[in-house]
Amino acid sequence: MVDSSQMLEKVFREEYGRIISTLIRLSGSFDLAEESLQEAFAAAVVNWEQNGPPKNPGAWLTTVAQRKLLDARRREKTKTDKQPELEYETERLQANTEFEPLDEATEYPDDRLRLIFTCCHPSLSQEARVALTLRTLGGLTTTEIARAFLLPEPTLAQRLVRAKNKIKVAGIPYQVPPLEVLPQRLASVQAVIYLIFNEGYSSTSGENLVRTDLCNEAIRLARLLVQLSPHEPENPGLLALMLLQDSRRAARSNSEGDLITLEEQDRSLWDQTEISEGLELIERALRQGRVGNYQLQASIAALHAEAMSAGETDWPQIAAIYRVLSRMNSSPIVALNHAAAVSMSEGPEKGLDLIEAIENAGKLDNYYLLHASRGDLLRRLKRFDEARNAYSRALELTNNQVEKNYIRRRLDEMLT
Repeated sequence: MVDSSQMLEKVFREEYGRIISTLIRLSGSFDLAEESLQEAFAAAVVNWEQNGPPKNPGAWLTTVAQRKLLDARRREKTKTDKQPELEYETERLQANTEFEPLDEATEYPDDRLRLIFTCCHPSLSQEARVALTLRTLGGLTTTEIARAFLLPEPTLAQRLVRAKNKIKVAGIPYQVPPLEVLPQRLASVQAVIYLIFNEGYSSTSGENLVRTDLCNEAIRLARLLVQLSPHEPENPGLLALMLLQDSRRAARSNSEGDLITLEEQDRSLWDQTEISEGLELIERALRQGRVGNYQLQASIAALHAEAMSAGETDWPQIAAIYRVLSRMNSSPIVALNHAAAVSMSEGPEKGLDLIEAIENAGKLDNYYLLHASRGDLLRRLKRFDEARNAYSRALELTNNQVEKNYIRRRLDEMLT
């Protein structure tokens, strides 16, 4: 028999974004949608434990959450003694809600694309757009999003509350924008999708390095963007980037769950189907002649994918692309990646100089990969005392158990 708690956790990971999007469309309220879904999950804990999971758990939860939503609206209207409004609201909600038999339902509305564009409305700050979409669509916790943003958790929580309130007060429409204004809204949407992918590809916390559900969700959403606006080259560029990175998923850890670095990975485990699609997508995007951030990153990923071994990687070309990318995007993360590429193409001394310049700027002091990268270069240079200090700082900053274990192994190696 399928364990009901395991099934519920699986459904949460796979269906949260789809269900919450439908509930927001029906209610017009982020908070009410979240409350109704939480009540549905609570009902599932009891019902599934007694009766076993239904044939279609996602549809079961959607239907129950919709009913909880209708009940909440009725209570809300009753409190204000506005019976005519209650009757109208009940009719409206019922008209827009399709209740299917719980175990037989196979489909329900997919409103996730509408939700992304609502969360990415230009009246919201860029930070709020990304955070709100990650919270509602991706189902990430406030803690996970705060780490992705390198922000204190209370700051992120306040940002989410303000964003929800602004959507409600301003009456921001729940819709995909018209084609004539679509380009100006795509950048925020692309950023949201890539952050979802990154949280899945290198999970900020937990026992696993990868959260496959988030990687798959981000790739699925990127495919929707390509379908919606195929002539915007950054859309296939973003999809190519994620596919090429995701192709290495199976090789990133061994059977014991230990992290395997890119240069040590067994490339026969890389997913050739994803690589082929990614290479075709980036070639198609670059032919359009409007090169952007995601296309450049995908070009770097393509160079890794095309190398038959780590030793055959074209590091000088990768470093050159990072230099172009840094002129387009002066992010310290891009600078860190450029430094790593320089260390591989020109030697660890050159790379270390660049990394220490980034460190002195102070913008990535709480970013564990800065210290892990510095530790790696110091180790290669046999400056072991300094390397141990850098690795120890990285160990303090990561909450992912797989990454912690990798850093501890590096520290242990320098003691032998």
